[in-house]
Amino acid sequence: LEDVLIENKQALEMAQIYSDIQSGMMDAFASVISNNLNVVMKQLTLISIILMIPTLIASVFGMNVPNFMEKSNWALPAIIIFSLLLSFLGVILFRKRQWF
Repeated sequence: LEDVLIENKQALEMAQIYSDIQSGMMDAFASVISNNLNVVMKQLTLISIILMIPTLIASVFGMNVPNFMEKSNWALPAIIIFSLLLSFLGVILFRKRQWF
């Protein structure tokens, strides 16, 4: 009977040790998943910032108020080129800082 109690205590200790090991492995796995999610969120944020630039320019020039380029024939291509240029500069800035 005493041997059974000793083996039972050892089995409980081994189960506790393996439970602690498994808990540590689950924490490490969750940390890796969280890190991967942070990388993806960073990339999506940078993409949304780059796409925000042409949206902002189009919203400013799309208002129904008189502006300085209202009657010109070159206004639309100029606005498109300007917004693409600013977006390209944003990509260059992010790549220079190694964010993208």
